[in-house]
Amino acid sequence: MPIRSILSGAGGYLPERLVSNDELAAQIDTSDTWIRERTGIRQRYLAAPHETACFMGTRAAREALANAGAGPDDVDAIIVGTSTPDQAFPATAVRIQAELGVTRGFGFDLSAACSGFIYGLSVADSMIRTGNAHGVLVIGSEVYSRILDWKDRATCVLFGDGAGAVFLQAGEGYGSADRGVLSTHLHAQGTLGDILYVNGSVGRRDLPGTLVMNGKEVFRHAVIRLAGAVEEALSANGLTTADIDWLVPHQANLRIIEAMGRRLGLPAERVVITVDRHANTSAASVPLALAEALADGRIKSGDLVLMEALGGGLTWGSALVRI
Repeated sequence: MPIRSILSGAGGYLPERLVSNDELAAQIDTSDTWIRERTGIRQRYLAAPHETACFMGTRAAREALANAGAGPDDVDAIIVGTSTPDQAFPATAVRIQAELGVTRGFGFDLSAACSGFIYGLSVADSMIRTGNAHGVLVIGSEVYSRILDWKDRATCVLFGDGAGAVFLQAGEGYGSADRGVLSTHLHAQGTLGDILYVNGSVGRRDLPGTLVMNGKEVFRHAVIRLAGAVEEALSANGLTTADIDWLVPHQANLRIIEAMGRRLGLPAERVVITVDRHANTSAASVPLALAEALADGRIKSGDLVLMEALGGGLTWGSALVRI
């Protein structure tokens, strides 16, 4: 029977500091009503100085391993989706490798903005299917609070910090009824890179970099392109929206999530939503939402879960997984 990637555990980490809309409104020209009506967000978590991408990613990874009943010796590879690494190098993944006590295998970071987790899941799945790894941690860990312009109310209210992780292990599967990653679908269009980007980098000392976004354009492309990626995943597996038990979308904006649900004909009770409490945690948002829904029992073994995300690049993609 063919090798398949089984999602055997998930975990998440949120910073200690919770920041409400009212707290932000005391510092910038905004209000709880303004933020809620446009985004659905009512709070977010912001990292303390010690809560780095490595720190948060390590804690999410430990929880994922514990939930899988696995340990450091079961890990062959670590893939971290992040736009906010602790350092230019070494990669956050190898820092996490050291923190976890993993003494073999390899690790690397992957930069695809908010799509980083979906991209990482696809790479990990390919490695497992080809026999290059048997146990892979896929982590999304972001500290966007450190790249935001806190005077720009159109962007700074949208984001939060956090980390999410899953542990994939080699198993067996063939049809859509079997457990594991059924398929992943990745896309990018570099000509749209200027509608969502960071205007600097570690290689530009004159530009430390803050996030810049054309919200209307991002919204327009998000609904169209994410719907296409979802339909692509279903078509590739001979399935329809009626077969989906749960949609776990990128948590960017409640209006985008609701528009996606309507476009796909999915009832609200089959969509996992955390954006109201976590805000947009970029590459961490999908694994954080997945970990929460698994932990509270909404998502159960045997459920068919569709994940999707879109981020700067533009990059976007989807993944279909039988839990």
